[in-house]
Amino acid sequence: MKNLWIDAEAEAMVAAYAPKGVNRDLALRTYTTRLLGGEPRLVLHGGGNTSVKTKVTDLVGDKWDVLCVKGSGWDMGTIEPEGLPAVKLAPLLKARSLAKLSDVDMVTLQRANLIDPASPNPSVEALLHAFIPHKFVDHTHSTAILAIADQAESRKMSAEIFGPKMGFVPYIMPGFDLAKAAADIFDQDPTVDGLILDKHGIFTFGDTAKQAYDLMIHYVTLAEDFVKQNGKNPFTPMTLPANFAKPDDIAALLRGAIAFPRGESRYDRFVSEFRTSPAILEFVNAAQVEDMARRGVSTPDLSIRIKTGPMVLPAPDADNLAGYRAVIDERVRTFVADYTEYFRANDGRDDVSRVMLDPMPRLTLVPGLGMFGHGRTLKDAKIAADVGETWIEAAHDAESVGRFEPVSKPDLFDLEYWSLEQAKLAGAKPKPFTGQVAVVTGGAGAIGAATAKAFAAQGAHVVVLDLDGDRAKAVARATGNASIGLACDVTDPSSVRAAFDNAVATFGGVDIVVSNAGAAWEGGIATLDEALLRRSFELNFFSHQTVAQNAVRIMKQQGTGGVLLFNASKQAVNPGANFGAYGLPKAATLFLSRQYALEHGADGIRSNAVNADRIRSGLLNDQMIASRSAARGLSAKDYMGGNLLGLEVTADDVAQAFVHQALAERTTADVTTVDGGNIAAAMR
Repeated sequence: MKNLWIDAEAEAMVAAYAPKGVNRDLALRTYTTRLLGGEPRLVLHGGGNTSVKTKVTDLVGDKWDVLCVKGSGWDMGTIEPEGLPAVKLAPLLKARSLAKLSDVDMVTLQRANLIDPASPNPSVEALLHAFIPHKFVDHTHSTAILAIADQAESRKMSAEIFGPKMGFVPYIMPGFDLAKAAADIFDQDPTVDGLILDKHGIFTFGDTAKQAYDLMIHYVTLAEDFVKQNGKNPFTPMTLPANFAKPDDIAALLRGAIAFPRGESRYDRFVSEFRTSPAILEFVNAAQVEDMARRGVSTPDLSIRIKTGPMVLPAPDADNLAGYRAVIDERVRTFVADYTEYFRANDGRDDVSRVMLDPMPRLTLVPGLGMFGHGRTLKDAKIAADVGETWIEAAHDAESVGRFEPVSKPDLFDLEYWSLEQAKLAGAKPKPFTGQVAVVTGGAGAIGAATAKAFAAQGAHVVVLDLDGDRAKAVARATGNASIGLACDVTDPSSVRAAFDNAVATFGGVDIVVSNAGAAWEGGIATLDEALLRRSFELNFFSHQTVAQNAVRIMKQQGTGGVLLFNASKQAVNPGANFGAYGLPKAATLFLSRQYALEHGADGIRSNAVNADRIRSGLLNDQMIASRSAARGLSAKDYMGGNLLGLEVTADDVAQAFVHQALAERTTADVTTVDGGNIAAAMR
């Protein structure tokens, strides 16, 4: 592993932080923490921490010896000095004399001794950092180290590779007990450069930031070299179909199968992230892949990301996909049953009251294709996929030099259901549309953009479609929540198909569709140009049918229902003179919405429409508002507020109507009027 320390960069960081009151120790601690955190083979999504022992002055001028240790929630790759909260060192050292210390009391002790009470919680391994006397202490979950630590003969192999300069700590769950055991082993030989924690990772330490970092890179490189020089191919390839299905062919099937049922057609849905590479394919195509998956995760903290390990599917045969959903369903049932038994067996070991987490897999291996990470958000799905790649590398390398034997299931359970680990996830409270994917057509217009933002605010990942791809991307960026913007001509079936395929490739499927794209043309019906009328029907009716067909195709693959929402417009029920070219296809679209409600209610797919009027947008721009208000002898304000409430109706009001319809679980074939009150346009 390459050593990334550069003297000039280290000194530049010291100089940059000095005017902010950050001392040299903490600046260098920040520098090497970033070096470690930026390398995923060392630190991945919370798997590691660092510390420095230094002095600070509090608000009243008193000086304290402190431990500045990584705080919970901070990414080591981008950490700032405030991500290393200062804890008074003496009380932490005094705790070593205690016979026992509960997790709750340990956290209380650490928080009670923070210099800044607003700081994040210090790492759960803060006591271990404190008990090691060296100034700088580094800890990682190095993939190469885990290839050695995840062995039946890990102690023997560790001694062979690292010699006497690395202590060896048998597996103990992080916390007070591990901190005391590690300190006791260090005390047996204070000349060691670090500690190997069985089934867990590595600590190195030194009197300078560079020394601790250099030692980390040195011992990780020794492990890498050992695997490279001694590793043998541990796998034999399985027999695969001659014609593989594509990832997109099975993504929606898989996504539907892992949606967690909450009863009465309600589901906690997940989004998916697909990954593949030569290393992934070598692993998932191995005849031994199911055995490897059953053995567990490479380090216990991965359990909060991918539970007890991945689910494995058979290779999907493109020539025989019809029955593949049933195969996935059976594998999911098996995974759920195994996880439920894992919980039952281990929960019964004590009297602690626990509630089982949802039992759905977070990582799925598919021979011939690669792997899918699953999460309630795209961020979580990407984390699961990242963790999956790291797990594959560690498991492969461990098996190549011996036998991959990670932490036992009971020990894994203790960490997965450890209150301090669960606290890391407790802040992620789901919103109504968390885990759902919404597609909005005409997304760059006023109503489309407002609708995209409204759904994202409720937790949905949004696919913004518009003829103008650049504007669609701009709306997606403004919408946030990992939304994407795509160019799409809704009058072109191939363009619509490509857009929905892109949604599946990005998120795994589709749950909500707001078919909103449209445009208005004026002209008397008796003299209307036929080509213009046909053009309006293509955009204002047939495009809605094309969008709905693609949505239903995916929703039926998922088998978890879905929502179709159509912008029908006031013209569908209260036509205006010279607006027939617009009103006729909109009236057809309103009945299209009801037809989908009629034919696909049995599939759990709801279909509703919004009847809106006088919304400032591309259809009703400032020029048209001025023209119409002048023709009626009204001010623009009075014209836009020409309804029973006397209030202008905005694009945000329409967006909220769409959100309401999506949330109304027992409502379908509905038409919601959003016009401030217009009796002539009211549904009869």
